[in-house]
Amino acid sequence: MYEDLFYERLTTLRTQKGVSARDMSLSLGQSESYINKIENKKSLPSMTGFFYICEYLNVPPKDFFNDEVSFPTKLNDLINESKKLNDGQLEHLLAIIKDLKTT
Repeated sequence: MYEDLFYERLTTLRTQKGVSARDMSLSLGQSESYINKIENKKSLPSMTGFFYICEYLNVPPKDFFNDEVSFPTKLNDLINESKKLNDGQLEHLLAIIKDLKTT
């Protein structure tokens, strides 16, 4: 069950990033078929490999498995940027988000 989620999630997140399996593999310092083998259910990465994959995708490991978050990279970027805002700016951002949900 979790393995299937892993394979599907990796493919989805890699596709959202707009990179090929080959390019991702090489960027991770692996053979050109590394990601392809994982996505085709022929292997699983080591724990260290998983952390490198998450880092490459800019997705915290906890969000990698949270399939309720459709775009974890963008959410992670939003959270990181919002940490730089002051209280008033955060109130405005929250109001915008609430307004977007109602439209």
